[in-house]
Amino acid sequence: MRSSNIDEQFRRPGTARVTAPLAVSMGDPAGIGPEIIAKAWARRHAEALPPFVAIGDIGAIARVWDGPVARITDLADVARAFDGALPVLTIDDAGEIVPGTPDVEGARCAIRALELGAGLVQSGAARALVTGPVSKAQLYAIGFTYPGQTEFVAERCGISRDNAVMMLAGPGLRVVPMTTHVPLADVFDLLTIELVLAKARVTARGLDRNFGIAAPRLAFAGLNPHAGESGAIGREEIDVLIPAIDQLRAEGIDARGPFAADTMFHASARADYDVAMCGYHDQALIPIKTLYFDEGVNITLGLPIVRTSPDHGTAFGIAGQDRAHPGATIAAIRMAAAAADHRAASAEAG
Repeated sequence: MRSSNIDEQFRRPGTARVTAPLAVSMGDPAGIGPEIIAKAWARRHAEALPPFVAIGDIGAIARVWDGPVARITDLADVARAFDGALPVLTIDDAGEIVPGTPDVEGARCAIRALELGAGLVQSGAARALVTGPVSKAQLYAIGFTYPGQTEFVAERCGISRDNAVMMLAGPGLRVVPMTTHVPLADVFDLLTIELVLAKARVTARGLDRNFGIAAPRLAFAGLNPHAGESGAIGREEIDVLIPAIDQLRAEGIDARGPFAADTMFHASARADYDVAMCGYHDQALIPIKTLYFDEGVNITLGLPIVRTSPDHGTAFGIAGQDRAHPGATIAAIRMAAAAADHRAASAEAG
């Protein structure tokens, strides 16, 4: 994969513009979100991180970290406070949060923080949104009707959830699951030519808009073993993927494949494409998490704002034990800053 493109997303911003801060929602306050955000701030100088503000229950941070915290009410104060303390924009108290023990009040806190963060970026008060991990089970318990945070943020931005694309990225690999949080048994019905075309178009535009890859190479993974063996092990490649790839090529998009998924993710194969378009959730997430578990970033393409997230869950089993690694959160902050800078530079250039 072209290092000038993907490595830049993980490089320390260094010369990033001094503008609005990044908004970082804590996620579920009983998970590792508060801890990894605090640890990212503690490494702000070593990692050359741009100013950011944590959004959520300030008490959740105090329960897992004894570092300095600055309660702020105006994002204009973030840059001044950031060098000496972690700025926190506090929402309603979530109650007596116990690390590792999620409850519905924590889920409500997580959603309020997410919604506030998205609104701050839409208004221009913050320049990008980084979202902490949430518990879908707890969210569903309070009536959350979205497959995940990606779809929630998309709808809050006025974008159909079908037009938002979840891309996962590490230093040497990007992947897009064209179907996400659905049962595997449903994938064969959901993966239509129309869906593949929609996801691929958004991905191609998103790589250009956020990272300056003007002609991205999209490699499609076959859904069946050996990419179907010319129909001998399934016809999805013949009936869905190949017609979609042909249409994308006719539109000028560099679409390739379908390839056997079991040979797409070794080092030399990854050098031949900019993003792997995968049929279902685990086909995309297994390679990215195997290669870059502590560095993986989830970025939503197709939005009018920049949104990233660390590519891991709430890890309730280690919450409050000072064992959580902040690497993916640091990478998500870097990528958000880089994408926001690229968008701003493109806008200035006309």
